[in-house]
Amino acid sequence: MIPEIEKATSEEIKAFQEVKLKELIGYVAEKSPYYRRVFRNHKISTSDINSLEDLAKIPVTTKEQLQKYNDDFFCVPKSKIIDFVTTSGTLGEPVTVGLTDKDLDRLAYNEAISFACSGIKEDDILQLTTTIDRRFMAGLAYFLGVRKLGAGIIRVGAGIPELQWDSILKFKPTYLIVVPSFLLKLIQYAEAHDIDINASGVKGAICIGEALRNQDFSLNVLAKKIKAKWDIELYSTYASTEMSTAFPECSEQIGGHQHPELIIVEILDENDQPVMAGSEGELTFTTIGIEAMPLIRFKTGDIVAAHTSVCECGRNTARLGPVVGRKKQMVKYKGTTLYPPAMDNLLNDFSEVESYVIEIYHNDIGTDEILIKIATLSESDCLLSDIKDHFRSKLRVSPKIVLCDAKEINLLRMSKLGRKPVDVIDRR
Repeated sequence: MIPEIEKATSEEIKAFQEVKLKELIGYVAEKSPYYRRVFRNHKISTSDINSLEDLAKIPVTTKEQLQKYNDDFFCVPKSKIIDFVTTSGTLGEPVTVGLTDKDLDRLAYNEAISFACSGIKEDDILQLTTTIDRRFMAGLAYFLGVRKLGAGIIRVGAGIPELQWDSILKFKPTYLIVVPSFLLKLIQYAEAHDIDINASGVKGAICIGEALRNQDFSLNVLAKKIKAKWDIELYSTYASTEMSTAFPECSEQIGGHQHPELIIVEILDENDQPVMAGSEGELTFTTIGIEAMPLIRFKTGDIVAAHTSVCECGRNTARLGPVVGRKKQMVKYKGTTLYPPAMDNLLNDFSEVESYVIEIYHNDIGTDEILIKIATLSESDCLLSDIKDHFRSKLRVSPKIVLCDAKEINLLRMSKLGRKPVDVIDRR
């Protein structure tokens, strides 16, 4: 199930997207109060935008603007909204996103072709280990996508390893949709209850929310820990509520494939200029085919690199590498630039670390400080020393690390909406 446009040449994909872009510009110029205002203030005419390069004539859209003018981004009356969701609010106040019936169809199509990209077929059964409620788009998207693909789904919801294993053993799912660190909890439960995980019938996991790979696409520490115990395939996927689109890994597992009929991608530098091919920059996107809340040149805050080398899976689309970090969570610490994912990877090297949270704040002189609170299975001064030495060896700096009770850390990690745990608390 590879859409024909994903097998087209780069020139054909570009021409296709330019037709869709013209349609989008005409649509928002008529329907969007926010973009009508932008076009008027910057003296932009719909006739000015004819190519992907012409997108640069339009100012970028930021998360702050989406938060401040949320209602002005709606292109339809609220009576046409079928489903209301909100963003997670990881870096600010949650934003309301509405979906029309057409948008829900698009969302289902996106997930169906994304699952197919990762090798899932009609005869597969997927177990959903994330919430489908609490205004969470992803859980709904997974359900709609599996249904459109024609596969089966088990809606177990978040947490509770006992219920997850009861469902695995009872219904024999072939894939799990899961936050990868939760797979370690499933492994621990299985080992404690004499469950043979490699005889469970699960052959793969669609992993969300956490990185599985290093920038060269090799498995990171978390993925290696999972694979050492559970012989399953791990597929990364990148998505956000605002884009209503996913970037799934294929069988080659060398980045998440763009769906060019659903989204236009730019990778921009600090001055909102395109970076050189393969270089890191901020992921910026323009949605295609969204009715209620289309976005133009929306800056995600995520730092990534795009890859355009030939992929053996047959798709000829750009691929996103693992997220390097969030732009707002970049830390300048003692002369070294750090992103939280790099610290995550190092902490995952230590099996004794049960849970942790990274706090970033400004000190008295206004420079960045890092405090890592960890809960361990066994308290040890040697462990703290080993972790600090590991940081110095790999990152050339060692932040302050303190031992805390696991309950305290779990309370810190829970977001206000309670949809997903937060590993980074930025107090700057």
